[in-house]
Amino acid sequence: MYGNQKAYVASSLSGDDMISSLMYDFAVKDSKCDHLCGVPYTALPIATLLSVKSKIPMLMRRKETKSYGTKKTIEGHYKAGQSCLIIEDVVTSGSSVLETVKDLKAEGLVIEDVIVILDREQGGSQNIDSNGMKLKSLYTMTQLINILLRKGEITKEMADDVRHYLSTTKAPVIKDHSLTMDRIKMSYEKRAELAQNPITKQLLNIMATKRTNLCLSADLTSTTKILSLLENVGEHVCMVKTHIDIIEDFNDDFLVQLKHLADKFNFLILEDRKFADIGNTVSLQYLKGMYKVAEWADMVTVHSLPGEGILKAFTGSINGVSRGVFLLAEMSSQGNLISAEYTKATIDMADKYSDLVTGFVCQNGEHIKNPAFIQLTPGVQLINAEDDFGQVYNTPETVVLEKGADVAVVGRGIVAAKNPESQAVIYKEALWECYVKRISNT
Repeated sequence: MYGNQKAYVASSLSGDDMISSLMYDFAVKDSKCDHLCGVPYTALPIATLLSVKSKIPMLMRRKETKSYGTKKTIEGHYKAGQSCLIIEDVVTSGSSVLETVKDLKAEGLVIEDVIVILDREQGGSQNIDSNGMKLKSLYTMTQLINILLRKGEITKEMADDVRHYLSTTKAPVIKDHSLTMDRIKMSYEKRAELAQNPITKQLLNIMATKRTNLCLSADLTSTTKILSLLENVGEHVCMVKTHIDIIEDFNDDFLVQLKHLADKFNFLILEDRKFADIGNTVSLQYLKGMYKVAEWADMVTVHSLPGEGILKAFTGSINGVSRGVFLLAEMSSQGNLISAEYTKATIDMADKYSDLVTGFVCQNGEHIKNPAFIQLTPGVQLINAEDDFGQVYNTPETVVLEKGADVAVVGRGIVAAKNPESQAVIYKEALWECYVKRISNT
């Protein structure tokens, strides 16, 4: 039982005010959640009071979707990837909580904690825990019985009867696998539905349609060689990564042909520019100069080091055409100075810009909770290896199954092969097999 309830009981607070004050101190005050949601409908008054007291926005779940108006199940202003704290009055089996959580998760919201006034101790807590959340109760039925017994409000016989009933009458076990599905267990099609950035949605749908999660790193210095390579392997990739400033014979016609191949084979173009300056400079680098990256690259890579200002330098569309950003959260080279704290801060930064950010360049996606964000992992070869410059390579199995990659970047493993097309097919099939295995939970 939480705290010193006697002080509250003795106060002049109304019942709802007293309970909301207790629950605020108990679990809401120190919560870092983005939203509150009361389980309909008896918990709504308490959730409303908690929302006002904490200044945390409240979401409302409708049990029945109306046939008019917004027709939404979840009412409120929210973004996929934001967190929501569930408020309930009494939990028996936990089924009402799980129904609410299911609708919230379908909108891409993250649910970790449920707070409840009374846990009847009949299986609800276990059901909530087994579905990936933690239940915190202000009171349990055992504690309530002890209080009433101590105050003389019930007899010992009645207390024993209730305890016996609670121990022998348990709610059925509820295990809903859809509630514990995280990013790496969700299909590309389902995640596309949650994406707020049109480029993210397009990329996920391309991957699902073409059955490929292979990104080719076209690190060649000749326009002719790049275009020839893409003519051979374009049908096997979902994305092509370029370094436009290493091309020795760059010309505008190359960009026309590059875009033609992207349309022909249905892949997107990522310019690996790794923008890292102040916002104004980055805006000029993106829009101006001889390369005019914004006009042809569907996505670019960006360092988070300068802070949010660098994201403000980009816009989600250029001349009405959608664009995306991959934030650099980790690197694959040995001895790089990116820390775990930096990685997490980079991922946290993206939540405010989910209409712009497509995902993250990283080696391990454990901090990526929003299923609309894509993990792009470079440094992939069929065998574990390391080059003379400290570049570490991992296998498809390692990056997809162990480290959570959604898209794997392969460069020299294809580019330097005697037959790039056949090698691209080998990588495509190996990576796709790992993805299917991952979402199948086998």
